[in-house]
Amino acid sequence: MIKNFQETVKIYEQGKKYYDALKSVNNLVKDARKVQQTILMVGDITDTYVTSFQRMMRDDNFTVEELGAIAFGYTKLLEESNDVLTELKNVVNITTLSMTDKERMDVVERCYSKMKRYRNLVSYYTNKNISVSYLRAKKKNDLDRIMGLYGNMNERYW
Repeated sequence: MIKNFQETVKIYEQGKKYYDALKSVNNLVKDARKVQQTILMVGDITDTYVTSFQRMMRDDNFTVEELGAIAFGYTKLLEESNDVLTELKNVVNITTLSMTDKERMDVVERCYSKMKRYRNLVSYYTNKNISVSYLRAKKKNDLDRIMGLYGNMNERYW
């Protein structure tokens, strides 16, 4: 689990590095809102993973094996997100001068779409895992504790 958190920090730092490097690219790409949104989605993914998984570790409706499997799933989604950031690096890398602005924007659009998909997958994955806990708690007549841990039905996870 510690290794997964270290991977999360690594991905976040890479995203920040790419965003900072964006300042050295021409104004058309520099102003591309989708580049910023793509990098911010990595933050959303990381935040969902960190906060949700910390709650799941305090949830006795999951076994150690299940938590390991959940962490593995998050790790895979984070790795895929990292691959998108690597692809985005081609846009912000000043040495790729042979790319036209249109080619750069096409890469940005592709990365944005992929990252949006991964953010939605992380949200779906989180909600499905929490719903397992909810169903188990309902069976044990222990919904109050689960609602206290994850929030009310109107909040983030539901």
